Amino acid sequence: MHLIELNDICKVYHLGEIDVPVLKDITMSIGEGEMVSLMGASGSGKSTLMNILGCLDRPSSGRYLLEGRDVTQLSADEQAEIRNSKIGFVFQNFNLLPRTDAVENVMMPLEYGRRVRSSRECRELAETLLERVGLKDRMHHQPSQLSGGQQQRVAIARALVNSPSILFADEPTGNLDSRTSREILEMFQKLNTDDGITVLMVTHDPDVAAHARRVIRVLDGTIVDGSEPSGEPAAAAAEPATGMEGL
Repeated sequence: MHLIELNDICKVYHLGEIDVPVLKDITMSIGEGEMVSLMGASGSGKSTLMNILGCLDRPSSGRYLLEGRDVTQLSADEQAEIRNSKIGFVFQNFNLLPRTDAVENVMMPLEYGRRVRSSRECRELAETLLERVGLKDRMHHQPSQLSGGQQQRVAIARALVNSPSILFADEPTGNLDSRTSREILEMFQKLNTDDGITVLMVTHDPDVAAHARRVIRVLDGTIVDGSEPSGEPAAAAAEPATGMEGL
């Protein structure tokens, strides 16, 4: 089953009297339960494409079907509800609230979710997720008291708190050293294989892209390779991650 289907997606930015095409007739699909890398150089259009996939931006033309629903026709509020209920985001710069501890950072998306939970339920859920990503002893630390890898683990726990069906990761290892990068990538693999979460990683790094089952390559706003599932397994990471018990 295709979780995502794009048909002839175009994106044009209007800069005064000049039209700047960024995406050109993008047609691709992502199956439910896949782990995919979206790879391209800076300026290739991959981040614009991810913003459209994540309902953070709209295409200029074309159709985007998410679980069979054309999200390009939805209102801003309806797209926001999809982001809150079906999509988790992990960014290169973590995007954590600086004066808020790990638990409260993870709890934050619950304020916008459809399900009503008590404060105690929200805190227990956040603590459970932080324990799963290996931060049992860092739950009450603020971002400035955490390493880059620990901050990214908080961001992953936050992305999972509303039980999304798809996880978007934009250059998730860009600010991490090589060993921590491998640990984070193994975490995404485990979420994909064990929890069945569809994972889409945006990256310019072939080593990062190789951890996915499929690589979609973007060049000058077009798909040049990998638009359809290949069925190839994900590459194994070089070293075992730590702190992943129970994930």
